[in-house]
Amino acid sequence: MVNCVLSFGGKVIMGSMSGVKRCLSQMSMMAFKASSSGEEAWLHAWSRYRQSRFNARRIRKRIIFKHGDCNVVQGNVAKRRRKYLQDIFTTLVDAQWRWTLLVFALNFILSWLIFALVWWLIVFTHGDLNEEHLNGTEPWTPCIQNIQGFTSCFLFSVETQHTIGYGGRTTTEECPEAIFVMCLQSITGVMIQAFMVGIVFAKLSRPKKRTQTLLFSRVAVVSHRDGVPCLMFRVGDMRKSHIIEAHVRAQLIKHKITKEGESIPFYQTELKVGCDGEQDKILFIWPTTIVHKIVKGSPLYNMSATDLLRERFEIIVVLEGVIESTGMTTQARSSYLPSEILWGHRFQSLVTFKKETGEYEVDYAIFHKTMEVDTPLCSSSQLDEHRAMFNNEVLGLDHMKVGQFPSLRTHSSDTLCSMDSISIDHDEHIIMKIPTCPIPVTVTGPEESIPLKSDPDKNHLQT
Repeated sequence: MVNCVLSFGGKVIMGSMSGVKRCLSQMSMMAFKASSSGEEAWLHAWSRYRQSRFNARRIRKRIIFKHGDCNVVQGNVAKRRRKYLQDIFTTLVDAQWRWTLLVFALNFILSWLIFALVWWLIVFTHGDLNEEHLNGTEPWTPCIQNIQGFTSCFLFSVETQHTIGYGGRTTTEECPEAIFVMCLQSITGVMIQAFMVGIVFAKLSRPKKRTQTLLFSRVAVVSHRDGVPCLMFRVGDMRKSHIIEAHVRAQLIKHKITKEGESIPFYQTELKVGCDGEQDKILFIWPTTIVHKIVKGSPLYNMSATDLLRERFEIIVVLEGVIESTGMTTQARSSYLPSEILWGHRFQSLVTFKKETGEYEVDYAIFHKTMEVDTPLCSSSQLDEHRAMFNNEVLGLDHMKVGQFPSLRTHSSDTLCSMDSISIDHDEHIIMKIPTCPIPVTVTGPEESIPLKSDPDKNHLQT
């Protein structure tokens, strides 16, 4: 009898030869469980990773991406291909470069092949490809000189369309149809060249590429400027050629329910923005901070720092202007979600003057950097209410002080300021007459106020 000692996973299994199968079966079951548990753990980790990615995409879903592309896809468009083909020029300009280059090459190759086939049919029907005519045993005038087959027709098609003219193959007066096809191919070749060159030039000169050098700050900030709460973001231009007639727009897109109960999922509200929060036109010679004043009438007027964390909206910003070097209009776009708005921050200054060169230097390394500043966490509406209450309290105290003794103070003021009570004697001394009626003077003390009265016996005061 032979004993079997097996060890697996820290467990020792002993038995006789008859129990070897049982040992192997236990080992296989343990290995299967280990592999199953590892696979389950991997699947669990993968599901959590996918769920986290889905949640991140769901939380950060936006209409305009940070680089300016629109996150909008058209679906179920009737006769979409036909409409795209009707505007083939715009379709090719908007298409990717690989499709444009493919169409560019196919246009020329197909035109060469089609006209090569036409030339071959002309010479074939005329009998130029017969053996006796090719060998020159009989006198024969072909439609095209030096044509031996389809390859020669293809070369002649390329030479005719691009006016290469090597001189080896030429048309003759024998076939009028050959002369007509030669003229037709020349016109077609010029049209194809003009069409494709226009498409390539339009793609290369698109103002969309100019937006790659226009920058928007990664975050927007909320802080006070001149005592007014403001939403601010920064725009910049990396090139030396400036954007002429630059102006900025901003729209807030948010879900809204009207008074009639209509649900508008993407309601657009225009935000008044500019360098000073009023005018949208900017002098775009260096990075500029765009300001939106959060005052009454602004969609952010009733939004506090806590509300900003719970709200779901998107602020789309657009910078438009004319490119100085080309004269074409360009538009750059970006957007900000509530998670990309920093409350109580301000952008750092990045323009400095260099005394060595006498130039202003822009440091784009701190273009996106901000710093914390003291900012109330309440909304602008709550801040205005607190200010109004404080002003009312101050005005109430002022009215109380002024109206405490109005008749007495007015009488005393009129009496003291009267020019009739002032005179000059013979010695050129100023004499001010004190009225016989008592003049009350209020002295504020810690407990009570005692009016002081003048002496009735002294009617003149000599200086």
